[in-house]
Amino acid sequence: MKLLLLAMLVSSALAGQQTPNIIYIMSDDHDNDAISAYNKQFIQTPNIDRIAREGAKFNKAFVGNSICSPARATLLTGQHSHKNGVKNNFTRFDSSKTNIAHLLTKQGYQTALIGKWHLHSYPTGFDYWRILPGMGQYFDTRMITMKGDTIIEKGYSTDVITNDALQWLDEINAQKPFALFLHHKAPHRNFVPALKHLEEFHKKTFPVPATLYNDSTGRGSAWRMQTMSILEDMRLCSDLKINPKYLEGIPELKPDANEVATYNAIMRRMGEKDRARFEEIYAERGKVLQELKPKGHELLKYKYQWYMQDYLACIASIDESVGRVLDYLDQNELSDRTVVIYTSDQGFYLGENGWFDKRFAYDVSMQTPLMVRWPEHIKAGFVSNTLVQNIDFAPTLLDFAGAKAPGSMQGVSLKSLLTGKQRNLSRKYLYYHYYEYGKDHTVIPHLAIRGDQYKLIYFYTVNEWELYDLVADPAEQRNLIRSTRHQQVVNQMKNELNKLRDLYDDHEVAGMLN
Repeated sequence: MKLLLLAMLVSSALAGQQTPNIIYIMSDDHDNDAISAYNKQFIQTPNIDRIAREGAKFNKAFVGNSICSPARATLLTGQHSHKNGVKNNFTRFDSSKTNIAHLLTKQGYQTALIGKWHLHSYPTGFDYWRILPGMGQYFDTRMITMKGDTIIEKGYSTDVITNDALQWLDEINAQKPFALFLHHKAPHRNFVPALKHLEEFHKKTFPVPATLYNDSTGRGSAWRMQTMSILEDMRLCSDLKINPKYLEGIPELKPDANEVATYNAIMRRMGEKDRARFEEIYAERGKVLQELKPKGHELLKYKYQWYMQDYLACIASIDESVGRVLDYLDQNELSDRTVVIYTSDQGFYLGENGWFDKRFAYDVSMQTPLMVRWPEHIKAGFVSNTLVQNIDFAPTLLDFAGAKAPGSMQGVSLKSLLTGKQRNLSRKYLYYHYYEYGKDHTVIPHLAIRGDQYKLIYFYTVNEWELYDLVADPAEQRNLIRSTRHQQVVNQMKNELNKLRDLYDDHEVAGMLN
């Protein structure tokens, strides 16, 4: 009997090593530069950094369509947008499709998705889910339960989502592996921090990007038509929470009715005591506008700082949440048996080119943070400069779980790369296709291909091309498409773009890209 029990324990331990638990944490619009493991000049994120320090950090992780819903559909399916059917933020995801949850459940995993879903359908394949309706709210957010009920959970959304996730972990079968998808709302616009973090950040001043005051002179149609400008398009009331009363008598800053309504709705969700302090802090911004009436570059300077204060304060709560999750694993002796992944659905502009938001194939928005920890399997402090993409996430999770990715998935597993069994991927270029135009920020649809040195972008509705040398010009400021000495590179990149279109079976843009 003792020998049988010992054999069972050994078998269980081996099974645990082969099929680790998985915690996949995804925030919303979290740019690499707002993580101190990548860039220390804006914020310290010790808990997120811990994942990189004790595991792996990818410096060249990218998405295939930099916008919320498509990135989430790609995670579920391992497919680019044209294959999974979600090209924009307004298309319903077909939940009858086989997704990562179905496949992990088949492998014996207990599965849950808690937090932001944003796919206009209900999740399938998960043993448990509790999701935000749409974008959700920062305070006292509504949550949709598996019964289809919509409830209100009191508190700050990052805390609420974390509480729900840890409660689920407490209640599951400790003898079976689990896969938890913990999806935060933060730091998505409108940026509303927890009060304690706003108190910390609202007096801070942040370095100004070298390109903050760029204009569109000499640029292509995409630059001229975008509505992502902090100066022109970031709203003082709803985005920066400035009481409309401070804008009275300043005609050029007068908010419209929708903006005022959004401001009032945000403030109403806060508790009365907290609201008074929020209003007091934000009044400092209003008084600056009322007294100085800044314009042009001077107004942009203030708006940039206020934006960064709120955005980074939202991220401070995310880092706190990650710390709670890692502490939970430590306290329950789960750390060595759990893969922890931290990423975002895409990057985000923090004032580069004078912009906020994402969408473009430029690196700021196409790039995403990616850190993976698995003690004793992934070398601590491992840094990868290999090109990887979010189509790879689902195949990688399945590989961790001991399952083979189905042929429908277009990405590759990163497990061998992470565990040192493979040094590089054979793939030399990443593919990008952005579709959404009419609803938000008027970014022109485009195709792109990114290699280690060059990026080619085709804004196909206006028939305009851009080529960037990412080594010589990492900020992507000099379009080389007409450079005589780069025509061989242009032709090569166009050929590679056509090859990837064939590989991924994306021929919605008619004809060859000549």
